[in-house]
Formats: sequence, structure tokens, C-alpha cells
Amino acid sequence: MADRVVKMDPHNPAGEGLEPWEEIPADELESGTPVQRGLFVHEDKATGLSVGVWDCTPMIAKPGPYPVAEFMYLLDGDLTIVDTQGHDETISAGQPFFLPKGFDCQWRQERYVRKFFVIIDDDTPDDDALQAVVRPAPYGPPEGLSPMTLDPAIFTGEPPVQRQHVDYEDPTGRIQVGTWDATPYERPPTPFDRNEMMHILEGSVTITSKDAPDQTFHAGDTFFVPQGVSFGWRSEVYVRKFFCIFRTE
Repeated sequence: MADRVVKMDPHNPAGEGLEPWEEIPADELESGTPVQRGLFVHEDKATGLSVGVWDCTPMIAKPGPYPVAEFMYLLDGDLTIVDTQGHDETISAGQPFFLPKGFDCQWRQERYVRKFFVIIDDDTPDDDALQAVVRPAPYGPPEGLSPMTLDPAIFTGEPPVQRQHVDYEDPTGRIQVGTWDATPYERPPTPFDRNEMMHILEGSVTITSKDAPDQTFHAGDTFFVPQGVSFGWRSEVYVRKFFCIFRTE
């Protein structure tokens, strides 16, 4: 289980490379003999949270309820999710998407695919209220992002303007997926109240820590912050990101 901020590497996480994973059972497939590989950068069996990188050769899965809640950022290839009404959503490299737990759908990929993932596999009930692919937009909905209420005391200097749009929140309120932006600001290291994967769309940020070297992330970078890790934020320019949040409490 990670105890620090982790930069997501699409090819060679932690210098170890991707590992062969078990074969996907034939009775779960409609066609293909896929070869899948992956690597966890964070795995917490107590909460059902796992974060990492996965790739796989072509396959078409049999339709059925999606067994977990999963946020994905597609790195290579493309795939199509088809629901029970025959509606399909095609996701291409460079796009994020989220599948709610229990969503009755079919996974179809006709070529090699590689992705970052956040999987939440716990005892949360299926989300019957939403049977659809969730697709955050880089700038949020047409009406834009909504201003957030902030506590000025947590910032060093002038508080920023922060906005966000939550595209998905599960029935428990512990999972959120969406788009966020902020004007420049600095916040000293404090314990983080959630697990969060962030993909920087615009700008750059330096993550500071009392116990680890600073890490700077730029547009196109993805990183994961485990709940409870103490870190600070310093951005000298406007920052915009996709996010996936999971609170364990």
C-alpha cells in the first residue's frame, strides 16, 4: 500500500514494468484470447481500493453487470461500452471514463488497450440509479464549473478561486468523479482526507512534503494521493484536472 504521492507511469511503474496477469476465463468472453498485464501502485484489500496500470490484447466480453466501480484513463487504443439498450460509447486514448458498479454492459475492444485505473471493489450496493458510462469533459458541462466554498485558514497567503463539476457521485457519497480548476495558490503539508487520482490537463503543480522530495507535475501527468498522506500544494499558474476521489470513511 502506497504511503506517499505516486506519479503514474504508463510504461514502467516504479521501474518494475507490467506483470502478466491471470487469463480471463473463457466463459466471460464472447470472442478473443486476450493477454492481460498490469501492476498495482496502491492496493488496500481492507477497503477494496486498487490503483494501477493495465494493458490487454483485443477481446469482446460477454454482457453483464460490471462487478466493481472503476475510473479509467485510457492511454492507448480505443474501446466501446455497449449497454442493454444497444447504445454504445466509444472511448479513445486520452479520455477518462467511469463505470458504476452494477452497470449492465458489454466491453468491446478490437485492438490493444492500455489504461490507468482506480478500482473500488467493496460491499457498496450496485448503483441502480445510474446505468450509463460517465465521461468527464475537460472543461466541465456547457454551463461551466461551479465555485467551491473554501476555508481561507488552510492556505498560505491569498486563497484561490477553485471550481469543480462532479459528473458522478455514488449513493454513499464516498466516490466522486469530475473536473476541477483553480487559480494559483499554496497550501502547507496537511493530511489528505481522501484517496484521489488526478490527471493534470493544464498548468503545473509542485507537491511538497516534510519527509520526501518535492514532485512537480505538468499537463499530461497523472498522480495518486493515498488517504492520510501529508502533502502540500504549490501552483504558480492556473491548474485544471480530472479527478477520481474515494473516501474510506
